[in-house]
Amino acid sequence: MAATAAGLLEDAELMSSWFSVELDNGITGEFSEVGGLDYEVAMVETTVTGISGDTKTIKRPGTTSYTDLTLKRPLSPDKSFWDWAKKIRDGGLDFRTSGSVVIYDMAGTEKARWTVTNIWPSKWSASDLDVGSDDLMMEDVTLACEVVLREKV
Repeated sequence: MAATAAGLLEDAELMSSWFSVELDNGITGEFSEVGGLDYEVAMVETTVTGISGDTKTIKRPGTTSYTDLTLKRPLSPDKSFWDWAKKIRDGGLDFRTSGSVVIYDMAGTEKARWTVTNIWPSKWSASDLDVGSDDLMMEDVTLACEVVLREKV
């Protein structure tokens, strides 16, 4: 199928800067970066011997592992991630949630969605303090993630 100029424009309209993060536990926020929308399937190699004595290696898929999500945003008075992480540190049992990362086109229409399942904050950090800096104070949150699924194309 030949590509048309209109088709190329439609394919190019998903920009990495037009996104939102929606968490089922009600935590919201504006994030400047999201990383970790990927997975890896381990390769299992088995060597077998044929009838004639020759050996060969067979490769098959093994366990699927999902990368943790990383969220970055300017630090604000909103302590929702900090409080969520504290709940885990204090031994709370109800700490997992699910959510989505959503990509929009230039018109604001949802075009892609990744659903993330059984996530919880495994790391929180803030940028270094520097008296000579004009940079915004940033917070980074790492969310342990059990499953990432692309739901919408």
